[in-house]
Amino acid sequence: MTDRHLIVLNVNGSEHEALVEPRRTLLDVLRHDLGLTGTHTGCEHGVCGACTVLVDGEPVRACLMFAVQAEAAEIRTVESLGRDGELSDLQQAFSDHHGLQCGFCTPGFLMLAEGFLAQRPDAGREEIREAISANLCRCTGYQTIVDAVSATAASRCRAREAGTCPVPEKEATP
Repeated sequence: MTDRHLIVLNVNGSEHEALVEPRRTLLDVLRHDLGLTGTHTGCEHGVCGACTVLVDGEPVRACLMFAVQAEAAEIRTVESLGRDGELSDLQQAFSDHHGLQCGFCTPGFLMLAEGFLAQRPDAGREEIREAISANLCRCTGYQTIVDAVSATAASRCRAREAGTCPVPEKEATP
C-alpha cells in the first residue's frame, strides 16, 4: 500500500490538488504534476538555485522542500512574473542588461531577485551582489545580473516616487 497524501497547493494564485508521496519534492510536483516547467531541475541538492521559487514571499529551493510542506503556503514560480504574454519589469531588465545567456539558471535568478526586491526594494549594488551570490551561473559572470536587478530596483523606486532611489550605474570594467 502506498502512503500518499492529498494536498492542495496555492501556486501562482490558483489552487491545485495533488496526490503525493511524503518524500516527493515541490520541484517534482510543480514540473511533473502541474506542468510548470519554468522552474528548472539543476543539481537536486540545493546548491545551484535553478529551482528557486517563492514560498510565502521567501526564496526557497524547490528541490529541498517536500510538496507536503508547501501546503497552505503561497507559492510563486517564474510563470507568475509576466502577464498576458508580456515580460515583467524584472524579466525585461534581464533582457536589456544581458543578464542571461544560456538561460538555464535565469528562472531561479528571477525568483531570487523578485523575493529579494520585495524585502529590500531600496537595495544597493553590494546588497544585490550578495543576494544573488546564492545562485550559480556558468555563463554571465554575474555582473549583468547585478546590473539587471539594480536597474529594476531603481525603476521600481521611481515608480513609487519614494524619495532617494538607488542609482543603477554599471561598474567600470577593469
